[in-house]
Amino acid sequence: MSDVRRIDPGPRLSEAVILDDRMYLSGMIPEDTALDITGQVKQALAEIDALLAKGGSDRSRILSAVIWLADIADFAAMNVVWDAWVVPAKTPARATVQARLSDPKMKVEIMVVAAI
Repeated sequence: MSDVRRIDPGPRLSEAVILDDRMYLSGMIPEDTALDITGQVKQALAEIDALLAKGGSDRSRILSAVIWLADIADFAAMNVVWDAWVVPAKTPARATVQARLSDPKMKVEIMVVAAI
């Protein structure tokens, strides 16, 4: 049986969980919800980079991503930031949907699964 490793566990959730050669990240959100969609996406992706590094992975090893947008009208602007961030020829499987997020000022939440 493999050991489960938890990164930054809290009372409700862990920031990430590692099992075997996979790393499952919780939804990453922006720190500053006063920013526009571009700034919020950049902050969420920076959080993902930092957490992947803690677990021994990086954005080139992301297997799948789910992106929740508070307003699907932000899809094109989000993609501009995303396209500049992902590693060419190593893009993950991805879904993007509109959803009501936990903070009304938040415009995006991103969850990824990565290989280690």
